[in-house]
Amino acid sequence: MGVVTRVGRSLHNANYVLAVAFFTLPVVLSAPTAHAGYASFVMDAQTGEVFHARNANTRNFPASLTKIMTLFMVFDAIDKGDLRLDQQLPVSKRAAGQAPSKLGLRAGQKITVEAAIRALSVKSANDVATVVAEAIGGTEIQFAQMMTRRARSLGMRRTTFKNASGLPNRGQLSTARDMATLGKAMLDLFPEHYTYFSDLTFRYGQRTYRNHNKLLKTYDGMDGIKTGYIRASGFNLVASAERDGVRLIGVVFGGKTGKSRDAHMSSLLNRSWARARKNSTFAALPASKPSFLKKAPASSATYLAPAPTTTTRLNSPANLVYWGVQVGAFKRFRRAHKVAGEVVLKLQGLPAKATIEILPLESQGKKLFRARIVGMKRDVARNVCRQLRSFGSQCAMVTPSGSIQMAQVLR
Repeated sequence: MGVVTRVGRSLHNANYVLAVAFFTLPVVLSAPTAHAGYASFVMDAQTGEVFHARNANTRNFPASLTKIMTLFMVFDAIDKGDLRLDQQLPVSKRAAGQAPSKLGLRAGQKITVEAAIRALSVKSANDVATVVAEAIGGTEIQFAQMMTRRARSLGMRRTTFKNASGLPNRGQLSTARDMATLGKAMLDLFPEHYTYFSDLTFRYGQRTYRNHNKLLKTYDGMDGIKTGYIRASGFNLVASAERDGVRLIGVVFGGKTGKSRDAHMSSLLNRSWARARKNSTFAALPASKPSFLKKAPASSATYLAPAPTTTTRLNSPANLVYWGVQVGAFKRFRRAHKVAGEVVLKLQGLPAKATIEILPLESQGKKLFRARIVGMKRDVARNVCRQLRSFGSQCAMVTPSGSIQMAQVLR
């Protein structure tokens, strides 16, 4: 079992709101080509506003930034009940034979899911990446295909994965913009697991490993997420920092050294704070358990996440003119909230006032949680349902009174 030391910084927006990644631009997919060079990107993690972009859509080699997606898949499997933190995962001969950086696992050994998570986030262990890939996907090739499909569903349109580690492969490609999208999705969908990226050290066996992200200790407000390096990529970094209730995500590809990359990331973030604070209407949130993990009060009929650009609740009288869409009904509150968040990440053209609403429904002694996105005009709601239908998802329009407009259910 691994022992961990965490960064002693509070996450002011632990009640992090699922917000739309409006910054994703439509692109035409072409033959996979990569240019091992410089790229950078900085955005507001809550609103998706872009503060800096340089070569942001250029395909490059992600190196160990790949492991952010690998961990995303692990967290998704945990959330679905397919993996448990205390579950023992077997180490295959192929996993044991992976090139460094690695833990040095031997074929036939086992490692717990939680130790694997920490080995990936802190040590960036390639042997462990293959272990979890085989546990989830059967083979690493199949897992990489799963990673790519999941990435595309998040809006990472120029990303392709060929392995779970980021070891050199000419077809393993991503962009600075796509990696920012992934960082945002990690914060939005798995805030309770995101804290693994703030681990400073990880102890396994008789050794203690230190996090490669030195900005965790030197940059005020930095709490994740991951570094990456292979010779073909240069020094890469996805980083997130929060100050006074404002959170930024930064990405750098192609640094010449780890030190110069870190200095450049610090400079990019420093230049973005003033604009981010000026444009943000969020108040700083107290550190606490994420709201979607809390049990709703018995007196509460609905759960309303704060909207991306205002703290006004949508059930106030002034906002009753707004329509919404229902994207499903689920047995678990957490699952309903997660699915709604994934839908938000897919959609384009949502108004800034749109927000997620989870409503419980008692029927024949059973409770369901209806997942809705509300705060839009009727025509927008109709277009949203059309978008979701094109993704193969279910959708029903919700009237201002909160009832389902059955004629608008898209089949």
